[in-house]
Amino acid sequence: MDFVEAVRAADWRIFEMSVAMKDLFLETLKRDEAGTRKALERVPEGQNDWAPHEKSMKMGYLASLVATMPKWIDLMVNQNELDFAPVGENKNKPIEWKKSSELVTLFDESMAKARVALEGTTDEHLMTLWKLKAAGHLIAEEPRYINIQHGVLSHWAHHRGQLTVYLRLNEAAVPALYGPSADEKFSF
Repeated sequence: MDFVEAVRAADWRIFEMSVAMKDLFLETLKRDEAGTRKALERVPEGQNDWAPHEKSMKMGYLASLVATMPKWIDLMVNQNELDFAPVGENKNKPIEWKKSSELVTLFDESMAKARVALEGTTDEHLMTLWKLKAAGHLIAEEPRYINIQHGVLSHWAHHRGQLTVYLRLNEAAVPALYGPSADEKFSF
């Protein structure tokens, strides 16, 4: 029995006395919101094409990715699949921005979409399968909650960490995210 079959066969009533998954995800968003906002506010303007290495993402693309990733939760809750590279289309166009305030606006909109999606769903729905495709080919089919945790929240933490390195290399103050930084004390 593979993982997906095990999920389908599982008796999910064991979760009835525990915290709802959506509440765990909402708490994660809440805890990461302030630090992410600080990082986005500190992205140096006029440096969108800067990258620490030729193989690295450009700062403008990375910052817009960090600002907009939370809204992927809305997509995973409210759609059954995503084809991120449909034939004949380019869905991965970078979002154009010039001021860090624009990044913060994108971030606030993204967080609002994620919250609304999570507040309106159930654990039962989060356990249903969601598909990721590229050019019509199935890449992955897993329960929505796995995609939200791994494909959004963990992935978002990774890119937020990358962004803090970009900030440091551009002489911008690095916010305290999960503990103090060289520039800022940590507080809950």
